[in-house]
Amino acid sequence: MSILNSILPGDPAPWFHQRCGNDPGFAFDTAAGRYIVLCFFASAADFQGREAVDAVRARRDLFDDVNASFFGVSMDPKDESEGRVANSIPGLRIFWDFDGRVAKLYGTIRKDAAPRKGKTLVHRQWFVISPTLRVMKVVPFAPDGSDASITLDYVEALPTPSSFAGFELQAPVLVLPDVLEDDLCSRLIELHGADDRERSGIVRDVHGRTGPARVRDHKPGKDYVIEDEDVIRSIQSRFNRRIVPEIRRAHQFAATRMEHYFVACYAAEDRGHFRPHRDDATKETAHRRFAVSVNLNGDFDGGELCFPEYGPKRFRAPPGGAVVYSCSLLHTVTMVTRGRRYAFLPFLFDDAAAKIRDRNAKALADEPGQHCAPEE
Repeated sequence: MSILNSILPGDPAPWFHQRCGNDPGFAFDTAAGRYIVLCFFASAADFQGREAVDAVRARRDLFDDVNASFFGVSMDPKDESEGRVANSIPGLRIFWDFDGRVAKLYGTIRKDAAPRKGKTLVHRQWFVISPTLRVMKVVPFAPDGSDASITLDYVEALPTPSSFAGFELQAPVLVLPDVLEDDLCSRLIELHGADDRERSGIVRDVHGRTGPARVRDHKPGKDYVIEDEDVIRSIQSRFNRRIVPEIRRAHQFAATRMEHYFVACYAAEDRGHFRPHRDDATKETAHRRFAVSVNLNGDFDGGELCFPEYGPKRFRAPPGGAVVYSCSLLHTVTMVTRGRRYAFLPFLFDDAAAKIRDRNAKALADEPGQHCAPEE
């Protein structure tokens, strides 16, 4: 077995969580949708590492978090404590990889290396990664420092992220009009009721633990949990007739379970939106297979679904219509700029995934302060 991982152009870029700025577990995969330059410079204390960092600073205009982002990977604690490098938003960020977890994934140090215990040989490299998180180019550091200009010139010559494959991509989603009738949509909006609903929350895995997270501006919105059994049965009937067969036809997946009977409200006065995320990224949500976003009204602006890995195209179903997509797709909801968007937002899965849910729910229940998966 190789003592180094070998990451080559065309390979999927490994995903990871690592400390970045004030975020103890920045999810690298949420940066998809733009070109990413990942530079394993090891330390800014020596000439090669400092030269790489300086080269990026000199080409600061390439990195705006729209077309491209730079992530440097430091393994030297003094880079942080002495302020040699730091985040510069937008565009420039530093992963503090003092345990070598990210370096091992990308093959820049040996799998059995122990950076905290002493000096570690680092094979310093640049990785250019596509908006869909696949490796496009690998450039090892060169003795003459030419690696930086080779990498940055390559990035500068790339087309816009939406055309990185040579044409604009279509996100692999289903758009299905006429899922819920007008009367049922109106009933769900009525159930949402007063404006004092509790703000929506998110859950996160940090260092292997899942728990609630209140992230500023991540998801301003308000949710209502549907408890009326007649309404639930009406919704289930329509999903069984109008959504489940389409998923089976397009994806050869038979959904048998449904959860999260929530009506959400994204209001312009709250700047309602949802930043990039995936719906199966924690132990609590790992069983979810497909998400369904049903618009209940149409008298609002903004509030569209976007899938950054596949370009900037926005999806907005008509009232009563649904956008159906895999929970593993990175997606975002744009800010509502007028009115209020009401939406029904359930998740679908099957019996095999239900076993994963139950197993994870038991494990989470054994951890103090952790949430269990919602019931069907």
